[in-house]
Order: sequence, then C-alpha cells, then structure tokens
Amino acid sequence: MSLVCAISNEVPEHPCVSPVSNQVFERRLIEKYIAENGVDPMNSQPLSEEQLIDIKVSHPIRPKAPSSTSIPAILKALQDEWDAVMLHSFTLRQQLQTTRQELSHALYQHDAACRVIARLTKEVTAAREALATLKPQAGLVAHQAMPASQPAAGGAGGEPMEVSVQVGMTPEIIQKLQDKATVLTTERKKRGKTVPEELVRAEDLSKYRQVASHAGLHSASVPGILCMDLCPSDTNKVLTGGADKNVVVFDKKEEQIIATLKGHTKKVTSVIYHPSQSVVFSASPDSTIRVWSVTGGNCIQVVRAHEASVTGLSLHATGDYLLSSSEDQYWAFSDIQTGQVLTKVTDEAAGVALTCAQFHPDGLIFGTGTADSQIKIWDLKERTNVANFPGHSGPVTSIAFSENGYYLATGAQDSSVKLWDLRKLKNFKTIALDNSYEVKSLVFDQSGTYLAVGGSDIRVYICKQWSEVLNFSDHSGLVTGVAFGDNAQFLSSAGMDRSLKFYSL
Repeated sequence: MSLVCAISNEVPEHPCVSPVSNQVFERRLIEKYIAENGVDPMNSQPLSEEQLIDIKVSHPIRPKAPSSTSIPAILKALQDEWDAVMLHSFTLRQQLQTTRQELSHALYQHDAACRVIARLTKEVTAAREALATLKPQAGLVAHQAMPASQPAAGGAGGEPMEVSVQVGMTPEIIQKLQDKATVLTTERKKRGKTVPEELVRAEDLSKYRQVASHAGLHSASVPGILCMDLCPSDTNKVLTGGADKNVVVFDKKEEQIIATLKGHTKKVTSVIYHPSQSVVFSASPDSTIRVWSVTGGNCIQVVRAHEASVTGLSLHATGDYLLSSSEDQYWAFSDIQTGQVLTKVTDEAAGVALTCAQFHPDGLIFGTGTADSQIKIWDLKERTNVANFPGHSGPVTSIAFSENGYYLATGAQDSSVKLWDLRKLKNFKTIALDNSYEVKSLVFDQSGTYLAVGGSDIRVYICKQWSEVLNFSDHSGLVTGVAFGDNAQFLSSAGMDRSLKFYSL
C-alpha cells in the first residue's frame, strides 16, 4: 500500500509521520507548513520539525541540485511552485470547511432566534389582551364611587379601561332618552307618510345588478364575514366583522380598507358604525363589547357587560348608549363614553338565552329575540317586558324595526319572516320562504319602504304589498348581512364566502 501525503494527496518522496496526528506528510511540505504556522495541519496541535519521524522507503536517488540556469533548475522551480500551490489549496480547503461549519451554526442560531421571537410576540399579544380585559380592583372601587355623569379615566399607556359595574338609570339619563324620543316622534310626524323624492322606485330597484365584489377584506384561512353595517352619515364607509376575529372599515368609493381593528379573541358577530363620530362598536362570543377609534385604529373602550357570548348590539338614537344581548340571558344598557353598564336585566321566568336585540326608532322601547322562538318587547325606562310575540318555531336570528315605528320584522330558524304591528300587537303577515332557507339578516331602508332579507340568498320586498321586487344569489355562501345606501341608491351584502358585494343600476 502506497503512502500518501495528507497535504498534497500524492506519494511523498521523503515521507515522514507526525506523532501528533499520526498522518504521513511530504517532509518539505510539512516543514514549510510548520515554519509558517507551528502546528499540525490536521488537528492544529503544536508541532515542531524535530518531532517529525522519517519513514524509510525505497525510492530513486535524486540527482544533485542543478544550477539555476539549467532545465533541472526550472523543474525544481516548478516543483517549489507546485508545493506552494498544494499548501495554499490545503489551507483553502480547511478554511472552506470551517466556513461551512460557521454558516451552519449561524443558520441554526437564526432559526432558533426566529422561533423565540415568534413565541415572545405571541406572549406579548396575549399579555396585552389580558391587560385590556383585566379587572383591577382599585379601578372597580373607583368606578363604584364615581357619579354616573362623570367620565371614567382611560387605562394607562393608552390601554382601554374595562368596566362592568352597574351604575343605574339616573333621572338625568331617563330625561335625556325621553327628550330624544319626543324630537324623533315630532320629526316623523312632520315627514308624514310621504316618500322621499330621491328614493329609488320599485321598478328601478328591480333592475339592480351586482356592480362590485371585494373578497380580500378578511383572512382566507378563517373565511367568512359574519356581520356588516354602513355609516349612516356616509354610506360609502362599510363596517364588517369576520370569523378571523377582525373588524374592518372599508371605503366603497375608494375601494380600499381604511382600518383593520384587531383585539377580539373570538369571531366578531355584531358591528355598528356610529352615525356622527369616527367610532365603531363590535361584539363577540369572547363576551366583550369593544369600542374602536377608526382614525386611531385602536380599541378605546372594553365593556364587559356579559358573562357569555354577546349576540346582539344596537345603538340608541342619542348616539351615547349601547344595547347588548347575550347568551347569559341578560340584556344590558351601557354608556359608550364611560364604558359603564347602566343597567342589566333578564327575564328570570323565561330563563332562556337572548339571540339578538334592536332599538325601536324612538329609543324608548326595544326588542330582543330568544333561543326559544320568542320576541320580547321591553320598556327601557321601566326596564320591564311589556309585550311578547310568539309564533316562530325556531331560535330568532334577526329583528328589525321599520322607520315609521309601526312595523317589526323578525326572522328565525323556521324559514320564515314575520311582520308585526306594534299598535295592535299582532302578526299581520308571514312571508314563507323555502323549506331550507336560513334567515340571517333583516333591514328596512331609511324610509321604511323596502325590507331586505339576507340568508340563503338576498331578497328585497316592498312594504305594505310585501311583494318581492329583487332576488340575488351571487354569494356562494350564506348571506350574513345586508344594508341599504342612502335612499336605496345601492344595496350591499356580506357573506360566509368572505366577499362584500354592492348592487345598483
């Protein structure tokens, strides 16, 4: 078996062995390496020329050193150059191996660092959420001692303050509600029964077609828009809540997202756009109601009025109070400025979850739907149940009051929409839908002329005749929200297919 130099990988002319690494080297190469580095090239241990052990092998006798002008001298020069190249090549191979090891180690450290950052980011998000929904005892005591009219201070560092203490319906609040109702009733009487001239006529409404569709508002990994609302003062601004836990504000005119509001820990099932402020509200099965600033893009208030999923939201006509319903069987009336729960009531005799809630246009009464198919009408000032509308055979999914204040539309999981006369307290019309039809959303236009039904598809009925003037089946999933633009100039819808659609001429 031939000996091979560990540096040049060639058969050495003067082989020697290193006692440090037990490797065989060409003596002239190893001597040059030791002279430059002073260590063994294989394991970097200290090595001197005296430690090298020659290996006796039979080999041809080399001629005497030629003169520098002869061909042998040139050959020797080439040999020296070759030796230098071999040494340099060996050094480069060692450096390459070292660099590869360092790169591998650096990549491993980078991957580990990314994992740690992701974990810490998740923990920070969870900590912020816990902080936002915390109930500091000192804060609760302070709010109990605070008058109802005094605003609650925001949390430190811009975090929203959470409040769940009931402070009661003060005479000032009740008077404020009564005054607003008087104004609204007077305005409605002035309007009378005349239909606005700008309102789209039924024959034009029947010609509506889809003019826009937007599917990128919410996450595709958890698809579905569960609720929607339009800004009453600017119907170009659309508010949606999704299964991805986010609340999105979308500009219809500019066709772009204005804000994406994140904070809920579960899907968002109810949203409301404030009519005069850049503020929106959202509710979720995480049992919280959140108040958001659209311009700031952050949560400014967390109201924890319930102990279970919040199923319905409705804003009072004053714009200062919020009605909510929940699976904990309670409805709550809260002040949006302070986040305080003013009152919280349940029908102990019924003992059933509430599924939706909606204020009457005057704001002194409101309706709630229940899981046992009942519609209950409540007096807000007295906080008492003043009427019940039985008739549905499944959980009530949606209720809507007409702007004229006389009609109430209700939908349930019995594939029907019922119309109730609030003056006579009776059902005067039932719209029977397909057997498998699911009613998810009901809404009257601002004049009370049209009623839109969203669910398995979209249907628009003209009031009084209650005849269908429009039907759309453009969504590939359930329609969870419908809304009219000003004077029914357009119709918008959102659904479980993650799309927001607009219809007009």
